[in-house]
Amino acid sequence: MGPIVPFEPILSDRIPTGDRWIYQIKWDGVRMLLHRDGGDVRLFNRKRSERTAQYPEFRHASPSSGGTSFILDGEMIAFDESKPSFPEVMRRDGLRRASGIEAAVRRIPVVYMAFDIVYCDGEWTTGCTLEQRQRLLNSVVKPGPLIQVTDSFPDGEALLHAMKARGMEGIVAKSLDSEYAPGGKDGRWVKIKLGFDLYAAAGGVTYRDGRVNALLLGLYAADGSFVFIGKAGGGSLTSEQWAQVDMLASLTQTARMPFSRKPDRVPDAVWIEPTLVVKVSFLEWTQGGTMRQPVIQAVMEGMEPAGCLLAQTPYSG
Repeated sequence: MGPIVPFEPILSDRIPTGDRWIYQIKWDGVRMLLHRDGGDVRLFNRKRSERTAQYPEFRHASPSSGGTSFILDGEMIAFDESKPSFPEVMRRDGLRRASGIEAAVRRIPVVYMAFDIVYCDGEWTTGCTLEQRQRLLNSVVKPGPLIQVTDSFPDGEALLHAMKARGMEGIVAKSLDSEYAPGGKDGRWVKIKLGFDLYAAAGGVTYRDGRVNALLLGLYAADGSFVFIGKAGGGSLTSEQWAQVDMLASLTQTARMPFSRKPDRVPDAVWIEPTLVVKVSFLEWTQGGTMRQPVIQAVMEGMEPAGCLLAQTPYSG
């Protein structure tokens, strides 16, 4: 049972409607495939990189009320006060040292929110409909402190309104007739987001008191050019992560300005090779194609800058 690339929803500003659609909370977490084989549990992210070491409490979890081997699709989430927080779960996901991981298990508890099942007891279920997979998921998974099953709701508008009131990320609409396409992405699953976020590469930095205080971010267009989309600072990075950014910036400084057009109103910019990838949230797009009020959420270790594409935005054409 090797890791697979999960099926992805497309982004839309309209909620699909009809009696063959269900609606689920869009968790602000890390997409994760949970593999159980007998008594062992392993975790893989959307890039098929193993994350079992980062979440050792799951190694011998007992998520099943039936079935001995299966693969679940879901999100690993951590809470900041009363709602899921991507920066919080990234403080677990980015750890590598055993001592830090052990301390984080107590300091930052996580929950795996399962929303699909793609394999069960020797059979791939990807060819089954979502309706069939949901029934199987609920019969196989035994909810507990570490693993829960995501609820489905019949009214997308009402769920989106509730998410907005609670400051949550949004919802995902899913066709009950949809099969599961590993590595696919199409309109059978649709995400509707409250606010914006994306992955961007840093092509420059600014300094304050000798330390990096902001990143100049860009995305790659279809022709390979690197397009400036805004300057972001603050956010949820820890002092250790800022120190990591400082070190990387000093190692990758370059005299060459990497953007297709020099950013305006950043006279003190220091250019760097676009190797650092971050997740950034922001209020909206300006008419000039830059982010309004961007905030850095997390450093995305191991993510390739080539994956930071302008196609994420309304300006891809």
